[in-house]
Amino acid sequence: MTDPIEKLREYGYELPAPKAPVASYVPVTRSGNLIYVSGQISSNEAGVVQGRLGDNMNVVQGGNAAELCAVNIMAQVVHMAGVPLHEIKKVLKLTVLVASAPDFTEQHLVANGASNLFVGVLGDKGKHARAAFGVVSLPLGAAVEIDAVIEV
Repeated sequence: MTDPIEKLREYGYELPAPKAPVASYVPVTRSGNLIYVSGQISSNEAGVVQGRLGDNMNVVQGGNAAELCAVNIMAQVVHMAGVPLHEIKKVLKLTVLVASAPDFTEQHLVANGASNLFVGVLGDKGKHARAAFGVVSLPLGAAVEIDAVIEV
């Protein structure tokens, strides 16, 4: 299998420096062979990708925002947990929160942005269980927030 960092680059991403918490929590905690990554919002070097699906964002834009969350999760695993991407045994679970208009019902399609990136970068190790649901708003106006449970 291709190196996960190289695969990430094929998708147009570099592993960023991890984002610092904006409240009273730790970004990563580990118990045995499980890493729990706190919710990572849709942000990159340009700032937070803000919006609300069904209002001022469409599913494609939401999927792109979800990809950024996945990249930020990977950054936390590598930089804060000290685990190289190639040492991930399995992405076990993602919980995807999507800032949504009341009548927006395609949160599952937005979440595919993150799911597809994990599988694209990690292969079968990136396949996971998932929950995706809409919320009225997210911290800093983010469009998407995702947390993860990863086995190493």
